[in-house]
Amino acid sequence: MPQTMTEKILARAAGRASVSPGDELLARPDFVIAYDFPGYTDVFFKEAKEEFGVDKVPSPERFVLFIDHMVPATAPKEEELHKVTRAWGKDQGVPVHEREGIGHQVSAELGYATPGAFAVHFDGHVSQLGAFGTLAMGARKSVLETFVSETMALTVPGTVKITLTGTLQPGVMARDVFHHMVRVLGPSSCRFKVVELCGPIIDDMSIEGRQTVCGQAMFLGATTMLIAPDAKTLAYAKGRSKIVLDPVYPDPDAVYDREVTIDVSNLAPIVVAPPSPANTRDLTEYVGLEVHTGYLGSCASGRLEDLRAAADVLRGRHIKPGFQLHVVPTSQAIMSQAAKEGLISTLVDAGAFISSSSCDYCYGRIATMTDGQRAVSTGTLNTPGRMGSADSEIFICNAAVVAASALEGCIADPRPYLAEAARAKELEGSAA
Repeated sequence: MPQTMTEKILARAAGRASVSPGDELLARPDFVIAYDFPGYTDVFFKEAKEEFGVDKVPSPERFVLFIDHMVPATAPKEEELHKVTRAWGKDQGVPVHEREGIGHQVSAELGYATPGAFAVHFDGHVSQLGAFGTLAMGARKSVLETFVSETMALTVPGTVKITLTGTLQPGVMARDVFHHMVRVLGPSSCRFKVVELCGPIIDDMSIEGRQTVCGQAMFLGATTMLIAPDAKTLAYAKGRSKIVLDPVYPDPDAVYDREVTIDVSNLAPIVVAPPSPANTRDLTEYVGLEVHTGYLGSCASGRLEDLRAAADVLRGRHIKPGFQLHVVPTSQAIMSQAAKEGLISTLVDAGAFISSSSCDYCYGRIATMTDGQRAVSTGTLNTPGRMGSADSEIFICNAAVVAASALEGCIADPRPYLAEAARAKELEGSAA
């Protein structure tokens, strides 16, 4: 029976030869990933013991916890939550990774992004592990099941296959590609489905770019997103993977709910205008609109290629006085590599404020905006109040747009800056 990637992974996790969309089954996740957050992990810890009588999680080697929100703590109740998480992890024999970066990224660095694995989290942005061929689903409160049982109940989702073709234009990044998909297909087009992504654009895209695209799957309405492993994926996973599994690939004659091809050859940089993550617009429509702050970071877009693009725009220049540019690398490992490459000094010299990796900027706990302010952001959401006042506005864009806008104090096109940087590198290479 021909199978999609999702069907193959779930069949193995459920101990079946095959499954079909709509099948109800009990599947055993290979990994249970979570970060401590009020109303989630603290509730799971309590309910598992008090309501289900479970003192120890089944197979603790499958679990991993991250402290990546409210870091550092600014109130006793926040530190108390972290204290509870540390104590629970120690008691259960479950690793707790703290101040290493955003868990969705760090989990990949630590080897939980294993091709062919099945992972669950209560946060849907775990879908970015799909860049490695991992079926990673956000299951909200259903994750509690995994704290009291080896398996969790789920219904096998259908799969939508999206093929991306063409050639990316200069200044267009993975962030633009994803939001263009939302523009073409619609924010509910893949509701409760898994997206299987392929095509020459994906083949050429970096691992980091694939993480960016897969991590935003929820904004297509999708449960998660998957990319079949290739040489890049397998090279990254080699020596990291927590468990040994064979990579999973779709059968050539797999049956999909829908197949779509999108040509991105004419795609230019975009902005996602408030108040909705579905409001994808051409950047040119908003060039010149005054903005007051910029955020370059998040689990979606704070990786090395984002920092490199921003540095290319900002090198030898200085941001506009009064503009606040916050740069938050997605993990401490990325921060370290960026420092080695000189990217951090370039950004600091341009006037950026660099912070250690956390999720706090993305949801407005730090660097909040007041009424009437506007931000350019590589964060995950632009809904009212996400970064402070409900009367402020967030324009989502790629990292180069954030950097160019920081220079001009208004939404700006980064392509002239990037072209100049490319010419300078060519001259430097010729001189060498």
